[in-house]
Amino acid sequence: MKLIIISGKSGSGKSTAIQVLEDIGFYCIDNLPAALLPQTIHYLHSTQAPLSDKSTKHRPEDKIALCIDARNPIEHLEQLPGIIEQLNKSEQKIEIDFIYLDASDEILIQRYSASRRRHPMANQAQGLKSSIEYENRVLAPIADLASIRIDTTHLSLYELRDRIKYRVAQRIEQDLSLQFISFGFKHGVPLDSDIVYDLRMLPNPYWIPELRSFNGRQQPVIDFLAAEPLVTEMVDDIRGYVEKWLPHFKTNNRSYVTIALGCTGGQHRSVYIAEKLTDYFRPLMDNVSVYHRETKD
Repeated sequence: MKLIIISGKSGSGKSTAIQVLEDIGFYCIDNLPAALLPQTIHYLHSTQAPLSDKSTKHRPEDKIALCIDARNPIEHLEQLPGIIEQLNKSEQKIEIDFIYLDASDEILIQRYSASRRRHPMANQAQGLKSSIEYENRVLAPIADLASIRIDTTHLSLYELRDRIKYRVAQRIEQDLSLQFISFGFKHGVPLDSDIVYDLRMLPNPYWIPELRSFNGRQQPVIDFLAAEPLVTEMVDDIRGYVEKWLPHFKTNNRSYVTIALGCTGGQHRSVYIAEKLTDYFRPLMDNVSVYHRETKD
């Protein structure tokens, strides 16, 4: 059985994530009381028909997605780490991915202001900003449980759908998912980074007028950076670090690793190096992806 638990801040895209998983065959439950998680899994597991039984038209899938968030009583959320530990040790052979969706408070305020929806924590705090801050405190104990955090601050609806579909739902069982993110420090460090590399000391194509309008995926910038020894040395150093330590992430039961590569604007150096590392690791692993946060073309 594959179980995906979706959690995170209100307005970060949890409903979209559940919809994507439902569309690709997951049996989905929204706003499940955390205390009922063991009974729910036991019930769904015990009512599954054998895979060879073609006469059963309606049965729970062996792929289940649940949304557990701040709408739960705090005491139920506090029980969640222990519940997940019990499920991991159960004899039902459950593969669990805990996905936490995050976004900056500023973006969440903009989203709620634009939609004019009422925040779920409005009864516990006064005003939208206070509601978001209250929810952050409520979710803090379970945020650290996440197999992967997805920062939706800069993601469009379609980009979030793709991230859930291709990185999470289609991850091969027991395989590790590796993602490289390029970004610009002037726009902030991605919230979902596991490892962050600062590339701002490398030669910058931005200061060459004829290269400024290009990005790190385009040939003029590629040619410039490929000819710079410091850039090649940086790529080799990062590649060596990832090759050495990635197996240790896996043996520590990590399912997802996100490596963020930042330069000043996120257009040239970080994009180029993210592409180089992706090209190197993609033939070696089943689930390697790249996302350029500031470059959309």
